[in-house]
Amino acid sequence: MSLIRVLSLCCCMLPASLLAAEVQIRILDQQGVPLADAVAELQQAQPQANLSAQAVKPAEVAQKDLTFVPFVSAVQKGTQIEFPNQDKTRHHVYSFSPAKVFELKLYAGKPEAPVLFDKAGVVALGCNIHDYMQAFVYVGDSPYLAVSNNDGLVQLTGVVDGQYQLKVWHPWQDAEQPTVAVTVPAAAVIEIKLPVTRQEKPQKPKKGFGNSYN
Repeated sequence: MSLIRVLSLCCCMLPASLLAAEVQIRILDQQGVPLADAVAELQQAQPQANLSAQAVKPAEVAQKDLTFVPFVSAVQKGTQIEFPNQDKTRHHVYSFSPAKVFELKLYAGKPEAPVLFDKAGVVALGCNIHDYMQAFVYVGDSPYLAVSNNDGLVQLTGVVDGQYQLKVWHPWQDAEQPTVAVTVPAAAVIEIKLPVTRQEKPQKPKKGFGNSYN
């Protein structure tokens, strides 16, 4: 029996949980320009308990230079997020979003406990002290989700082979987008166009009279 044949038989005997692939998704706007800060989530057509039971890693949304960093986060349901304040001034972080209502009253440094995001949905973050501060946390049901980089690219690793629905979201999108059927492993980079109305992301205010900037 040839070596190639032996390797093929070994692969067939591996449990499905070990047959995993990397999926690359490129997200563009309606003009074909790469779109950063977009979330891609692969949702199983027939969810399996072993995937939802995977360990969920903690995450962090910092306040730095009077902005939230990162602007968009993507986490699985059940994730605990820390909100460290790295500025000299104090912040008052809150959300009124149905997926997570919470409030971290005026504080410096690191809050005593992280915030548990236990419901899928989009959570808009704000600061009661600095009205322009804004960020978003996308909470997904699936462990296969991530945020696009400046090239519009999302890389999902360790994706179990199978049938999925691809969901894409961006805070500036013009309308909710339908899901797209995806088979993993995918033969090539999956390209998605997402109509958006581009805006400027929140930035640290310029130094000047009457401005708080540290």
